This record gives sequence, C-alpha cells and structure tokens, in this order.
Amino acid sequence: MTDVRVVIADDHPVFREGLAVLLGSVDGVDVVGTAADGVAAVRLAAELTPDVVVMDVQMPQLNGVEATRRITAETPGVGVVVLTMSEDDGTVFAAVRAGARGYLVKGAEQEEIVRAITTVAAGGVVFGAALAVRIAEFFAAGPRRRPRALTAHPHGSVPTAARIAATIASTATARTSSRWTSAPTSPVANATTASPSNRECAGWIARAMPV
Repeated sequence: MTDVRVVIADDHPVFREGLAVLLGSVDGVDVVGTAADGVAAVRLAAELTPDVVVMDVQMPQLNGVEATRRITAETPGVGVVVLTMSEDDGTVFAAVRAGARGYLVKGAEQEEIVRAITTVAAGGVVFGAALAVRIAEFFAAGPRRRPRALTAHPHGSVPTAARIAATIASTATARTSSRWTSAPTSPVANATTASPSNRECAGWIARAMPV
C-alpha cells in the first residue's frame, strides 16, 4: 500500500516540526515537506503534489484559508485538512468554502489527525462533530436562509445533501464526546450510498455555507 504523502503548513516552528515528527512515526504516512507560511504551502503543493496538506489558518504572507483556495484551484488532486486553534463559525465556514475537506482543532490526538488525513487522502470528507451539527442546523433552518446556488446544483440533489447533513447531526449528537473518532462511520466521511459522490457533496455543502 502506498504511503499517504503529507505537507504540513504552520507558522509555529515547534508545532510544525513536532507534528512532522509525530506523523513521520506513523506507518503509512510520509511527511514530504513543511511550510512556514501560506505562500510556501501553495508552492509545495504544486511542486510535491502531496495527497494532503495539513493547514493552519493564521499564517504570514498568505493565510490558510486563501492558501487552501489556491491549492484546491491549482492542484485539485491535493486534499486539505485544516488544523487550527480557531473554531468560530466564520473561520470554519470560510475554510469549507475555500475547499478544505477536513477541519480539526489543535489539541486533537495523533489518532484523530491521522484518521482525518487518511480519510481525506481516500477522497472522503471529515467535518468534526461540532461542525457537523452546525451544517445540519444551517440546512434545517429552511430554504429562506440558503443561497440560490443550492437550487442550481447539477444533480438537483438538495434532499440528498440535506439528508446527509441531518444524518451527520444525529450521528454527532448521539455521542457524548465531540471527538471525531467516529468519523469512519460518518455519512459525510464515507457517503458511499449517497449520490452525488463524496467530493461533490463536499462542494455542494461548501457552496451552501454562509459567506
């Protein structure tokens, strides 16, 4: 089995190098590069074409949200997992809209981070329990709050995406812990029975997020 190739982008050297050592000790994960700012992250994504970039949000020169947007536009085969201190709605929604397919808060354990990386590398989507609930609440608020873009989805699959979001919420709220060790059974991380595909559903949800 081919190792998952990872680039780590974080402006804090101790955290960046520590995470590189931590992930480098995991079988099946190969840290191929590190970046101290968003510009370097975009460049390394293009040069190294890793499977996943683990991205901080607050970085010099180019923040993680804009770096994510450029990476997903210029090298769409590269997945982005945001790993940051911020869990406010504005940052979460901005990252998802930029194309991030994973979102974790710093402090997550090694197992959580590795699972997010491998899920995204396999084409899945990892929204933590708290974000899953927010997505479901957004959809549950009704069509008045949804952008017109939702009605223009090529698959005409508003009910499908809404069902996915609702199921995420029931999965998340059914657990007493917000740690996403349940991600492998999350309908967004593994939406094998849903149509459209995982990535298309992720894009659909991203377009639905408030600006």
